[in-house]
Amino acid sequence: MNTPAHIIFGIAAFGNPDRRAVTTAAIAGAVIPDLSLYLLSGWELLIKGTSATFVFGQVYYSESWQSIFRIDNSFVLWGLLLVVGLMARSAVLIALCSAALMHLILDFPLHNDDARAHFWPLTNWKFISPVSYWDPKYYGHIVGPVEIGLALVASVYAWCKFSGRGCAASLQFWRCSKLRQSSSLALCLTHKKRGPNTRAAFYKCCA
Repeated sequence: MNTPAHIIFGIAAFGNPDRRAVTTAAIAGAVIPDLSLYLLSGWELLIKGTSATFVFGQVYYSESWQSIFRIDNSFVLWGLLLVVGLMARSAVLIALCSAALMHLILDFPLHNDDARAHFWPLTNWKFISPVSYWDPKYYGHIVGPVEIGLALVASVYAWCKFSGRGCAASLQFWRCSKLRQSSSLALCLTHKKRGPNTRAAFYKCCA
């Protein structure tokens, strides 16, 4: 899954409108599993001038890179750190680890030949999914739009979560409008049944 989508999901699920540090930790947790890839590829592409084809076709799969990905993408390590956060009752650490674990959970079924060893140090085994979030050979052309749709839904939820008053006010206005319409309709129907209203008076009532 693309990193921006991970950030949106992390904020929606674990951000706290009243605690900026918790929200920042949720964003960090959503980013950290991908951070090493950005740093390593940035060094190769921008500093060393290596071609993108070689970086993502060869260097990405090298043992030196994979040994780093095993660490920041480990369910085991992030899970242990979450236990520490729970024991310490640290909302910041809990948000950090929870967002990171959600990142890994979402990535786990969406990587084919670029999969990572998510259970290191217990094992170097990788789950080679038949589905990819980007590769059209493995349904990436389907997963991509689904990811965008879910990210949009999560964005709306996060907006409501962080601008609660405005969202609640909008919802209340909508409810009042519907209630007003229902009351007006009931009143109009009552007058129509009672008669003898003229057509003009009836339309004035329903306006």
